[in-house]
Amino acid sequence: MGRIYTLVNQKGGVGKTTTAINLGAYLAYYGQRVLLVDLDPQANATSCLGVDKRQVKGGVYEALIGKSPALPHILLNPRLKISLLPSTPALAGAEVELVPELARETRLREAIKPLIERYDYILIDCPPSLGLLTLNGLVAARNGLIIPVQSEYLALEGIGMLTQTVQRVRAALFPELSIRGVVITMFDRHNLSRDVAAEVQKHFPQQIFQAVIPRSVRLAEAPSYGQPISLYAPSSTGAQAYAALARELLAGDGIQVSP
Repeated sequence: MGRIYTLVNQKGGVGKTTTAINLGAYLAYYGQRVLLVDLDPQANATSCLGVDKRQVKGGVYEALIGKSPALPHILLNPRLKISLLPSTPALAGAEVELVPELARETRLREAIKPLIERYDYILIDCPPSLGLLTLNGLVAARNGLIIPVQSEYLALEGIGMLTQTVQRVRAALFPELSIRGVVITMFDRHNLSRDVAAEVQKHFPQQIFQAVIPRSVRLAEAPSYGQPISLYAPSSTGAQAYAALARELLAGDGIQVSP
């Protein structure tokens, strides 16, 4: 049965979508069946995989509101061997449309339940907010949250807010919700980055991934080509870091792969 991880951080610009795409690409590279769920109305994950969101006929929005099942809307990238449940502009209205609905916080969990046997990993890329869409992402995170944290002090403020939200979700909706790990992103060798990483370590002493994602021009360029870093610049430091992150996640899940 597949594992479901939600990538979340309500602060924008921390490398959340970059991590979702590149972690997914390397999990697929290492032989895993991967589905990426783009839960962000901005559809950055969809675009970064080379899909024109304006041409998408349906996606996660239709599954959330119950218009149709998720499976018919899944797109496969045969080169990457990664599947995508895309976002569309219509998703921006989902938070309003879901407000009066029963069990609105569990819509995504129920929508992807039929897909669990089809994939080894389902990665959910949440929007940079703590609204109803992100709440759906949290409740769907059966195997835990992956939290990218930019190595800047402002990112630490967001960690506190997210931790409070996780505690509320545990209390009211999903007691089993856990944090699988925290990923330090946009790291450089300045003292500031090291200080922030040390501070994050204090908040999550047992949950920091050893793989650290560096600040990288290649990582910033890759989305404009509709490619993950594994295709765009496979020998770059960013690619090596995401490959290491994928191996670390797999090892923690009891799956050993060769480098």
